[in-house]
Amino acid sequence: MSAMNAISRLLKPRSVAVIGASGDATKTAGRPISYLVKHGFLGEIYPVNPKADRIGELTCYADVASLPAVPDVGIVLLGAERAHLAVRDLAARGTAAAIVLASGYTETGEEGARRQRQLMEAAGSMRILGPNTIGLVNLTDNIVLSASGALEMAHFPVGGVGVVSQSGGILGSLLSRAAVRGIGLSKLISTSNEVDLELADFIDHLAEDEATKVIALYVETVRNPQKFRAAALKAARAGKPVVAFKIGRSEAGVKAAVSHTGALAGADRMYDALFRQVGVIRAQTFNDLLDIPAALATGRKLRGNRVAILTSTGGAGTLVSDDLGLSGFDTPAPDAATAEALRALQTGDHAVLDRNPIDVTLAGLRPDLLRGAIDVLLKSPSYDALTIIVGSSSLAMPELMAGAIQDCLPTSDKPVIAYVSPHAPEISALLTQRGVPAFAAAESCTAALGAMLRAGQWQDPGDPTAAARPVAVGDLPAGSLDEAQAKQLFSRFGVSCARELVVTTPAEAEVAAHELGGRVVLKILSAEITHKSDVGGVAVNLTPETVGTRLLAMASEVEAKAGMRPKRFLVQEMVGGGTELILGTHRDALGTAILLGMGGITAELFKDTAMRLLPAQGGLSRDEALGMARELKTWPLLDGFRGRPKADVEALVTAIVAFSHMAAQLGDRLLEAEINPVFVLPLGQGVRAADGVVVLA
Repeated sequence: MSAMNAISRLLKPRSVAVIGASGDATKTAGRPISYLVKHGFLGEIYPVNPKADRIGELTCYADVASLPAVPDVGIVLLGAERAHLAVRDLAARGTAAAIVLASGYTETGEEGARRQRQLMEAAGSMRILGPNTIGLVNLTDNIVLSASGALEMAHFPVGGVGVVSQSGGILGSLLSRAAVRGIGLSKLISTSNEVDLELADFIDHLAEDEATKVIALYVETVRNPQKFRAAALKAARAGKPVVAFKIGRSEAGVKAAVSHTGALAGADRMYDALFRQVGVIRAQTFNDLLDIPAALATGRKLRGNRVAILTSTGGAGTLVSDDLGLSGFDTPAPDAATAEALRALQTGDHAVLDRNPIDVTLAGLRPDLLRGAIDVLLKSPSYDALTIIVGSSSLAMPELMAGAIQDCLPTSDKPVIAYVSPHAPEISALLTQRGVPAFAAAESCTAALGAMLRAGQWQDPGDPTAAARPVAVGDLPAGSLDEAQAKQLFSRFGVSCARELVVTTPAEAEVAAHELGGRVVLKILSAEITHKSDVGGVAVNLTPETVGTRLLAMASEVEAKAGMRPKRFLVQEMVGGGTELILGTHRDALGTAILLGMGGITAELFKDTAMRLLPAQGGLSRDEALGMARELKTWPLLDGFRGRPKADVEALVTAIVAFSHMAAQLGDRLLEAEINPVFVLPLGQGVRAADGVVVLA
């Protein structure tokens, strides 16, 4: 059976066996059957328990072998020491998938890990959800395969948001919160230990699920980055935004690394890069994990950053416009024609209609006026979206208010959201159910509109570019390369480096300085000392006359500070007039990232960096490389800031792409690589790598 087919049967089974079922609905083991019945499952239910003949109205079977037919799904309620026996029996019967609720596996240590391997062996080709899962809920089809206490609720709003969570408890939390908010869900799946089925399997499935419009993820870790990437791209290409809330952001996941790059690329930044490249929108707070999908599920398109705020209560409108402004949204005043149309709606002179927020008095009690104003603002060329402030006046007649707003939706595909100013969860839920996502915090309005903007701007990266032709690297030594070796490696792949010569004596240094012409830099050449300037191992602006004496002084100073006297030195042409950047790689469990940032000694001070993960094959595209440069806060320095000459950005892009091909080809052999600084010279003069670190396995 194909994986997709097994997942289809797991989510929409015709028959369910419940192994270890209890007749006591107050116990965890009694819940799955009680919920299946309560929420109207129409298929066959087979309780399995040798100690009972009947459970409620149902015949109870002694074991899986005795079942009258092969169940599509088995819910296993046995403890960790016995669960594998039920899994083995279900697999022998040809069941599509088993849901294993027991805990006591890898999360508990070595003995648990052994049990988890035992579970996998017992399953054979049968799929497993869990272990340590709370199960799943298919709201589209009224199928509850879970023991979550949140399912005691009688009714859930059904809608277009699919949820996949690596935490079981969070599933119940999201289910109950969504119900109170009026946010309709399609499927909720808890993957937990992911011994087999994982996040990516369900993203892949929901990308094809007609009932699901948006996919929300609660992520602890991405176990298989390439599979996740493929599934997320599939969802994005199907027009289904993926929203992820990733926990574990504060771990000091930045291991002390040889280079600056390691310190600038913590694991969390890697997740940012991964999510961004595959179009996943990152929820910054747990509330965003429902707020953002609620807005995206409307399917409305935000094409720009200009927002109209319609209010009948002054203060709340200012709260929203202020928060929108902080996130780069614009709240312009209405254009003349729009202001004229708004004035025509209102007799008397008490409304202020030439500024934004647009204040319409008593809109809540006059639906015709509210409808007219909404209509005018949605048709206005000045606005891309509308936020309606629902004030206390609407508490008296919420249905009328919600109906008036809903009536206007078909005339435009611009986003319409609501900010509910009084504490009135039932009004928020009513609006959300009517297609107007309603929020209780100004920050939530901003998060929702920001996500809609990002969803609209996502560009398909397309298929990875063909790998560059391989470069010969068989002669490279293992361990840390010295600076000269590192730059020779960069040159092989097409990165332009500063001209330099290796010397051992003051006389050789003098000859080298003459040969390079003009002013030079002198550095110690050592594979052991990577931060040379810290030990006095760098001198700039030297001439053939001064370089020899400086070499002797440097040797003594380094010996005093580092406890070893350098034997070899590098004389390098002095590169001036450029912008200093840092270009490096960073590897962790998610993959290999290329990092570009403000360079030189300020790299760690300003932390102005951009990252991209390498694709499965080959390096970065020129578009991705240019995108990294433009993302830097210091991009204006490359782009002619305040009369500076424009930098050779084309040459920088070429260097980034070449460096990324080096990282891709060396793969696991490359532990670390960094150029700091790479000088980007004025237009037409190219780039020069002026220092380099490479560590090979």
